[in-house]
Amino acid sequence: MSTPAFTSKLPDVGTSIFSVMTQLAQDHEAINLAQGFPDYDPPQPLLEALARHVLTPGHQQYAPMPGLPRLREAISQQTALRYGYTPDPATEITVTSGATEGLYAVMAAVVRPGDEVLLLEPAYDLYAPAVRLQGGVPVYVPLSAPDFRPDWDRVAAALSPRTRLVLINSPHNPTGAVLSADDLDTLAGLLRDTDTLLLSDEVYEHMVFDGAQHNSVSAYPELRARAFVLSSFGKTYHATGWKVGYCLAPPTLTAELRRVHQFITFSVSTPTQHALADVVPDAALYETLPAFYQQKRDLLRELLAPTGFELLPSGGGYFQVAGFGALAPGLDDRTFTRRLTQESGVAVVPLSAFYHDGHDAQLVRFCFAKTEETLRAAAARLTGLQEADWVKQATR
Repeated sequence: MSTPAFTSKLPDVGTSIFSVMTQLAQDHEAINLAQGFPDYDPPQPLLEALARHVLTPGHQQYAPMPGLPRLREAISQQTALRYGYTPDPATEITVTSGATEGLYAVMAAVVRPGDEVLLLEPAYDLYAPAVRLQGGVPVYVPLSAPDFRPDWDRVAAALSPRTRLVLINSPHNPTGAVLSADDLDTLAGLLRDTDTLLLSDEVYEHMVFDGAQHNSVSAYPELRARAFVLSSFGKTYHATGWKVGYCLAPPTLTAELRRVHQFITFSVSTPTQHALADVVPDAALYETLPAFYQQKRDLLRELLAPTGFELLPSGGGYFQVAGFGALAPGLDDRTFTRRLTQESGVAVVPLSAFYHDGHDAQLVRFCFAKTEETLRAAAARLTGLQEADWVKQATR
């Protein structure tokens, strides 16, 4: 029997580059600095809390669709402490199956066929497919190296009466760029007399370096009145496999989000939510993250300095972008990352994967959310990279 013919909704979309590079790393026993996940465990108090709640009677059944009330209350108190705004746990906070589900639910809730969604590129690879699956039209505004800060004149030029949503991401994946207070003030001015909504992806909010502060949309009344703000417990607590995040939004927008959320996943793991509710009030678990991750960033930069990579700024998150044009000028970024994995035993991500048109500036992304041992082992494999035969061939 043959499969009935059908037309793909995403005919040009293949397997995620993160899955591709992770599989390639496994096939060649390479050190995986490609996919963005830590190789160390969540904090011990969180693991102990989960063990308790897994064994607690009544904690194995469905949680309420918006999330456990005690977890939403803890999120509200943390938001007030960090950003001076206290969202209503009942009407402004929704616990989602990771920020990924939250983002997709937002798109499904508010984007209609023909609506434009403004995306800043390079952009996380989920954004555009989520827009297109709703019949929306991605409108791309490029961010320029080396700092990848928005050109607000270009953003203004891209806005139109059809712009339903603007999506921002800070700290930025893949580049580590961080939006300033002036950036958010400028954005507020651009959106002021429009009906355009805002989606702010802030999953790396606790990882900002060099004494800078994270500027959350939640702290800006004019912006948060039109915004969905996403965060991720997976990123904050080194537990990406738990897939728990949340979305903050005004009551009207939250109601629309929940109309969709209830039919995508309905609710998130109950014992996991209880465990998170136990530890979220412990501010020390996230207040130490800037120094924790800056040390890893600085170590990776120190280790990569002799290798011939050009290191671009990284102000937040857990990624380092590096140029390889001086190392292998004859290679495109996908070929370079494949050869680096196969020949040198270190997997990274080509930055062209974050562009809708495959724009290739000979840049790659390293993930430094790894133990010192892992980072040093990767650097050891890159020692003498400039003299490797496959690199020398690329310079001819």
